[in-house]
Amino acid sequence: MRQFINSKETLVTEALDGALRMAGGRLARLDGYPHIKVAIRTDWDKSKVALVSGGGSGHEPAHAGFVGRGMLTAAVCGDVFASPSVDAVLAGILAVTGKPGCLLIVKNYTGDRLNFGLAAERARAFGLKVRMVIVDDDIALPELPQARGVAGTLFVHKIAGALAEQGEDLEKVTAAAKRVIEGVVSIGMSLDTCTVPGSPKESRIEAGKAELGLGIHGEAGIEQVEYTNARDAMSMVVDRLAPTIKPGPHVALLNNLGGTTPLEMSVLCEELVRSRIGDQIRWMVGPAPLMTSLDMQGFSVSLLPVGRDDEAALSSPVAPWAWPGCLPVSSVQTFPLPDGLAPVRPLPSDHPGHRDFIARCCELLIAAESDLNALDARSGDGDTGSTLSTAARALTGALDNLPLADLTQLYRAVGLELSQTMGGSSGVLLAIFFAAAGDASANGMDMVGALRAGLERVQQVGGAQPGDRTMVDALLPAIEALPSGVAAAAEAARKGADNTATITKAKAGRATYIASDKLAGHNDPGAEAVARLFEGIAR
Repeated sequence: MRQFINSKETLVTEALDGALRMAGGRLARLDGYPHIKVAIRTDWDKSKVALVSGGGSGHEPAHAGFVGRGMLTAAVCGDVFASPSVDAVLAGILAVTGKPGCLLIVKNYTGDRLNFGLAAERARAFGLKVRMVIVDDDIALPELPQARGVAGTLFVHKIAGALAEQGEDLEKVTAAAKRVIEGVVSIGMSLDTCTVPGSPKESRIEAGKAELGLGIHGEAGIEQVEYTNARDAMSMVVDRLAPTIKPGPHVALLNNLGGTTPLEMSVLCEELVRSRIGDQIRWMVGPAPLMTSLDMQGFSVSLLPVGRDDEAALSSPVAPWAWPGCLPVSSVQTFPLPDGLAPVRPLPSDHPGHRDFIARCCELLIAAESDLNALDARSGDGDTGSTLSTAARALTGALDNLPLADLTQLYRAVGLELSQTMGGSSGVLLAIFFAAAGDASANGMDMVGALRAGLERVQQVGGAQPGDRTMVDALLPAIEALPSGVAAAAEAARKGADNTATITKAKAGRATYIASDKLAGHNDPGAEAVARLFEGIAR
C-alpha cells in the first residue's frame, strides 16, 4: 500500500519535526536524533512535578500531541510500534525533572515496562524522585495475566496533568494516577487491520466481519464478529464494557483508531449515547483521533467513573492541541423552521391506483440502489443510488399524508417532499420538475403535457440538453414516446440511457469533471435510473 512517507527509517523523526514546527513555539525536542526522540515543553522550569510518557510511534497524536501545559511535560517517542530505548527515556526524565520529582505514565507492554522501568532506576541513581504507574485498561482479553494499556491512558495524562499543573506533590499526583488506572476500562473494534510502513498489510479480518478487542498495534482481538451496522457494532462494545463498570456517572472517551471518517465517528457517538449505558455517560472526550493505530478503520471506547474533582480536572484548560476537551453530553435541541419553510400541506386523500403506482416506482429505485451507486462511482461520487433510494423511502413513508386523489396537488406534494428529503442537485431538479408539472396540471394540461412542462422547466433551470450526458437523455425521449404507451416510453428511455455510454464529454452535472476515458462505455447513472424506472413500470 502506498503511503505519504519518504522512508520507514526517517518516518518518525520527520513526522516529529513536522509536528514541532506547528506547535507555535510551545514545544522543542532534545538533540540526539535518530536514537533519542523526545518532545518537551519550552516553558518548563522544573518547579512542579513533571509527567513523562511515551512509547512506540504510530499512535499519533499520542504521545507528543499531548505535551504541553496541563498534560505531559515530555513524550519519549520510539519507532513505529517499538518502545523507546532506556537512554531515550532517561534523557527525557533528566531534561524535565526538578526537585518536585517526575511521574512516568507507561502503557502495559513488556518493552515499555522494561525500558521506562530501567530508566527510572538510573534516574533515581542521579538522586531524582521518580515514580512510575502502569496503565492496563484494556478489558478485551480477560485471561491475560497483564492487560494492555490503550486509550484510557489519556485519562491518566489529563487528570494527573491537571494536579501537577496546580502544584500538587508527587505523592498526590501518583495516587490520583493510580486511582484513575483502577477505574478506567477500554475496548476497541475495527473493520480492518492497520498498515505498518515498510511491511505488507495483514488481511486478517474476513469480509463482512469486524474484530472485537484488537490491540493498538494491530494485535488480534478476542473474536471476529459479524458486522452489520454502527448500532450493532457499538452494542457489542457496550456489552463487553457494561459488566465492568460501576453505577454512577462516567466520562467516555470515544477514540478514532486512525482510519475512521469523522462522519462515522459522529454516528458511533450517537449510538454510544443511545446505548444501554448511555444514561451513565455524563461527559464525553471526542470523538477524535487520540490514541490511534496508524490507519486502522476502527474505534475504541474508554469509560471512567468520575466525581466532581475528576470532572474539574478533565475540564480544565490545557495547551496541547490534540486534547479535544471534555464536554457534557446534552440532548439534541430543535428549533422550528423559519417562516416560509414550514409548508402548508394539502389535505391527504386516497387513490389506490396512484398509491400503488408511487409505491411501485419507489420499490424500483430502492432495488436499483447498489447498481446505480456502482455506476456513479465511475463518473461521479458514487451516491446516485443512495440519493434516489433515500428519497424513495421517504416518499413511501409519506404516502398516507399525500393528496393522492388530486393529481395537481399530488405533483406539487411530491415535489415538496423531494425538496426536503432528497439531497444534491438531483433533489432540487426533481422538485422543480414536479412543481412545474403541478402548475401545468392546474392550467388544464393532461399528464403527458404536465410531465413535458416539468422537464422543460428543469432544462431551463439546470441547463441540460439532450446529448449532455444527464437524465434528460433518457427522460425526454421517454416523455415524447409516452402517448404511444408505457412500453414505448420504456424502450425510448433505454435507448437514450444506453446512448450516454457513447458520450465521452459531459456538458452538465458532476461528470463534467471526469476525463473522457473514464466515461466511455458506462451509462450515465441518472439516465440509467430513468430507464430502469420506465422498464419496471412497463412490466
